[in-house]
Parts: sequence; structure tokens; C-alpha cells
Amino acid sequence: MNWRAHAARTAVRARTTGRGLVRWLVVLGALAAAAQPSQAQVSRATVRAESEGEPVVGAEVASGAVRVLTDARGEGILVLPAGDHEVRITMLGYAEAELRLELAAGSDTTVVVRLEVEAIETDEILVLSTRTERRIDDVPLRVEVVTREEVEEKLLMTPGDIAMLLNETAGLRVQPTAPSLGGASVRIQGLRGRYTQILSDGLPLYGGQAGALGPLQIPPMDLGQVEVIKGAASALYGSTALGGVVNLISRRPARAREMLVNQTTLGGTDAVLWLADEPSERWGYSLLSSVHRQGQSDVDDDGWADVPGFRRVVLRPRLVRNDGRGGSLFVTVGGMAEDREGGTLSGRTTPAGTSFHEELETRRLDVGVVSRWLLSGSRLLTLRGSAMGQRHRHAFGTTIERDTHATVFAEAALAGESGAHSWVVGAVVQHERYDGKDVPTFNLGYTVPALFAQDEVTPVEWLTVSGSARFDSHSEYGAFVNPRLSVLVRPGEWVMRGSVGTGYFAPSPFNDETEAVGLGRLDPYGDLDAERALSGMFDVGHALGPLELNATLFASEIDDALVVNEDGSGRLALANAPGPVRTWGTELLARFEQGPIHLNATHVLTRSTESVPLAAGRREVPLTPRHTVGVVGAWEDEEWGRVGVELYYTGRQTLDQNPYRTRSEPYFVVGFLVERRIGRARFFLNAENLLDTRQTGYDRLVLPAQTPEGRWITDVWAPLDGRAFNGGVRVEW
Repeated sequence: MNWRAHAARTAVRARTTGRGLVRWLVVLGALAAAAQPSQAQVSRATVRAESEGEPVVGAEVASGAVRVLTDARGEGILVLPAGDHEVRITMLGYAEAELRLELAAGSDTTVVVRLEVEAIETDEILVLSTRTERRIDDVPLRVEVVTREEVEEKLLMTPGDIAMLLNETAGLRVQPTAPSLGGASVRIQGLRGRYTQILSDGLPLYGGQAGALGPLQIPPMDLGQVEVIKGAASALYGSTALGGVVNLISRRPARAREMLVNQTTLGGTDAVLWLADEPSERWGYSLLSSVHRQGQSDVDDDGWADVPGFRRVVLRPRLVRNDGRGGSLFVTVGGMAEDREGGTLSGRTTPAGTSFHEELETRRLDVGVVSRWLLSGSRLLTLRGSAMGQRHRHAFGTTIERDTHATVFAEAALAGESGAHSWVVGAVVQHERYDGKDVPTFNLGYTVPALFAQDEVTPVEWLTVSGSARFDSHSEYGAFVNPRLSVLVRPGEWVMRGSVGTGYFAPSPFNDETEAVGLGRLDPYGDLDAERALSGMFDVGHALGPLELNATLFASEIDDALVVNEDGSGRLALANAPGPVRTWGTELLARFEQGPIHLNATHVLTRSTESVPLAAGRREVPLTPRHTVGVVGAWEDEEWGRVGVELYYTGRQTLDQNPYRTRSEPYFVVGFLVERRIGRARFFLNAENLLDTRQTGYDRLVLPAQTPEGRWITDVWAPLDGRAFNGGVRVEW
């Protein structure tokens, strides 16, 4: 690599981004100055929150735009102008309290507020992925949240993975990338899956890049909610969040015991156990244990497994401690073992008269820790750390590729509130290492230390501005500065959000093409530039009683995007694209909830273009449907159970290197779910793809001849498994 030229390019980028960062920091400073009252007119109000004679730590005390958190003594100090003020005290698990204070200029007033314990309101959604841990309605950055109720519904459909849960979230698409083994990646708003960072409780427990099988190895039983940040999020999470973040938030321990057993008509079996308890006021634990099995299934009887077979075991214990003074400890350990097999069935052959088997063995172990301390002055110190190690043995016919991959992560962050400001500063370091035993050419190891800062300011009740920035020092590709600016405006009953940010992605040999055919066919790469992105988003929402409407406009541009060139010789070569990848689109959402009735309707328009590989001109990005529509209806009753129906439409997609067609057909998928509660048991029956929509209903999946790169099947643009039913029982005790 030409390191001098690369360093020069990096320096220019850092200076350019830095000037933009200074501009909006000056704007934030001006807003902050305007929000501060003069010293001659201010008063101090000390609000002490108590419950059952004990201080309530970490409660939010707010008056207009001024907010503070109560300290270890349960006290929060508000600095306010003289006059009448309404003060609101909120804390999850307690009833909200309000009081009115009349403050004289220069006075110092102390009041005691007693909070009543109440059950947690399940409709109050807290967002954890933006670092400020606020209600979703108060977050300037748009975050999509899949609630626990929605997680439970998808749990009955696919108890063994979260692929369907993510695929049926507006703006997300789970795209098959290694179809012989059922591998897939998560695309956000049309961007390729390598740009999506998958986290667990804010930790990279699945590695810097989750890979093609990440979403297929995570059972949803122990998920409390799923948070999705769309668009460049490098200002929050670094390199691998160029396209967005999917943060899986685990269920917190509460006394519960559940077991689910599921069987499918395609030969799949799932058994999932969830145990949780709080043996004392301060300690809690949970345990997820699951076993999954799927037999190979040849739906169209062509000798090739449309549904690959696998055997998987998952074990994940968690430990939680709350010290009662605002501090907490969260520890998780996970282990997973899986064997997958696909390709031709036993005794069957390819068009060449030969068999082709593909196998993948995966063993993964991870550990994560999150510790928090509430310091004096309502400052919250958070330490996070995790380590993950996994090894693979991948067989592409007679070619074997073995490897090990490790990720180590550590972060320290300090958060606080001061007047109208909520701020976070911190430092993080992440180390990635990959060792290929059979293809050592691409062995790599790099370290990325980083500094980040974020400030949310609310100068008036209807306006919140959030600015964040992160400085990364990549040991291989130099320095990067990525800012992000978000604005929340609430004029009356309307809610409007706008956001713009940058991101980067360091070159890596791991992509959709090498997932499908292996690293052995990739040529060594030299001087490559990091991919750089600019993305923006604007959305507006309005609630009309039980009806909620939302519209989003998004756009992004990626420069120096990495492409895999195939010259017909059977070798693959990485290169920076000569032109940018441009993506834009809209998301429309309508949600109706009244009593037991829940209705959702979504429409996503996506346009994405890129340079034509090894030629002039531009083309649509393959496997990116221009239109997708989803309509979901459900009736739920806590005593009886639930009934749901869903319909999804996927529009035409441009196809690449497909001898049967250049554009796919549009298609519909219809599903039906019924769950019946009888005592402690819940019996469920789910029907997927009732119209039996299959790609093999239009064309063959298997190619007439093997490609020079080693492929035997086309890219997957529609379901392969066809109509399927599953049913089982979920027992609580």
C-alpha cells in the first residue's frame, strides 16, 4: 500500500470534516448561550425524591427545557429564573409526580417529593442506542423500535432466529448472500449488508461484521426489544456502522420460566428454554438455552437443497446487579455451536453429473460486561467491555477453508445533564483479528482507538438539537472524524426530525461475494481507500387519536465504495468504484391501535445506483426492490390469545449474472398466525407463504454450468421454501 499517499488523503478528509464540525459546534454553543438565564435573576430549587423513606436515585427532574438527574441522596438541583414553574419528576417504575414552585429572585428552595411505586408502563419505550437513554418521543435521532409484543409474535413464527423479525421491519431487508447454506445479511435502506453493525446491548458480541449467518443464529426468546438506527451512524459506533445499527436489547430478569417447542412441515424442530429470577432485591439472573434442527429440503425436486440443513445449540446466561444508588452491573456469557450443510442431496448431481456439497461448522464464545456508577453531581460513568472468539470450517465442494476470528472491545463514557444540556463524552478501543489457516493471504489484525462526544440541548420545550462526533484512529487506514447533527421539532401535535451524518468503512475481504465462494478465489489487494458516506434523513409524524402517520425521506452517497470485479477467469479482485453509490427513497407508515385491534401498513420506495463494474455508465444496484409494501393486522386478548394476518409485496429487482432473466418478477407473500392461551400454556399455529410463492416457480435455481468463480446457483430474489406451516406450544410456570 502507498502509505504516504493514503496518509495525505486521510489528512485532507480530516481537515475538511473538522471545519464542518467546528461550524455546527459554534451553532450549538450559541443555542446554549441563549438558553442560560442571567445570574442576577436565577433561583435554586433542590428537589429531593423519596419512596418509602429511601432516596430515589436517577430520577429525572424537569422544568421546561431544564432537566437534571437525582444524585445518590435523591436530590436534583434546578437553576431557574424567578417566577412560577411547573416541575415534573419521572422515574421508570414510579408514578409521575408534578408540583408548582414560585421562586423569588436569588432564593434557594428545597422540596421533598414522595414517589409512588407502580407497575412499569409497557407503552413507555426507552431508547438505549443513542447513549442518552431517553423516551423514544424525546430522541432527536430517529430510531425504529421493535417492541417486546412484536418480538413475541415473530418468536412464534421463527423461534430459532431473528431473520424474519428484521426482514419485516420497514426499511430493512434480509438478503440471502450465501444461499447454499441459507446465509443472509441485513440491508438498511438499500445499502449492502456489510455496512450494518449488529450489536447486543451495545456490545459487538457477534464481531465487527456479523457475517452472513449472524441473524440466523440468534433466537429471539430473550430479546426485550430491537432498536434500529438507519443511516450513517459512525459518529456513535465507528467504522462498521456506515449504513446503520441493529441493537438487540435483552430482556431484564424478572421471575419467569418459559419453554417453547416448535415443529415445521419442512422438517425443522426448535426447543427453547428461558429461566429468570430475582433472588434478592439487588440481584437477578436469566438463562437462555435452545436446540434447533433443520433437515435438508428439496422443495422443487431438482436435487439441490432449497432449505439447507443445520444443527445448532445456544446457551446464554446473564447476571444483573442493582446497587440501589443508581449503579448497576450486567454480565453476559454466550456459547453457540452449529453445523450446516447444503448443495446437492445424497445420490443427486449437478447438470455436470457431479455432486457438490457445501458445509460450515461454527463455534463461537463471547463475554460482555456493562457497569454503571452514579457519581456526585448527577454524573453517570459507564464502562463496557466484551470479547468474542469464533472458528469456522467451511467446505466448498472439495475446497476447505478454516479460520479463527476474534474481537475485543472496551469503552468508558461519562454522561450528565446541565441545564438544558444532556451530554456524553467517552473513549473506546476495538481490536479485530482474523487468521485463515488455509488462505493465510488475508490474515489481518487492526486496532481502532476512538474518542466521542455528544450533546443534546433543549433551548425550548418544542426544540431539541443533538450534535455528536467521533474521532477514530485506524491502525491501518489512518484517522477519521465523523460528525452527526440531529434536530427534533414538535410544533403542536406534529413531530419532525432531521438528521445528517457521515460514516466510513475500512476495506475488508469479507463481502457478499466471498461469503458465497470463499476467500481462496480472491486476489490479494493493495492500495485501497476507505469507503466514505454522507447520509441524511427527514421525517414527519402526526397522531390522530388511535391513528399514527409517519413519512420519511432518506438519501445517502458512498464514495470509494468497494466492489468485487469478476473478469471471467475465476479470480475475484477488490477495487474502489470509480463513481459513488447513490441511494434515496421514502418510507410511509400508518399505524392504528384501538383496544384489541392493531393494524400496520408500510410502503418503502428505494432507488439505488452504482457504477457498472469494469465498464462505463451506471446501473441499479442488484437485488434492491424499488417498492416494498407490508400490511399487518392483529387481534389480541390477554386471556384468549391472538390472531394475526400479514401480506407483503416485493417489487421488481435488477439481477446480476442470471442466465434466466435480468429483472425479477414482483411477488406477494401472505401469512396467518393464531395463538390460543389455555391456563399456563399457549398453543400456536402459523402459516407462512400461503400463496406458495417460490423463485423456482419462475426459473431454475441451479445454473446450467458452474461459473468460473465456483457458483452453482443464481442469486436469490424470492423465497425458496414455499408454503410452510409450523406449530407448537409455549408453557410458562
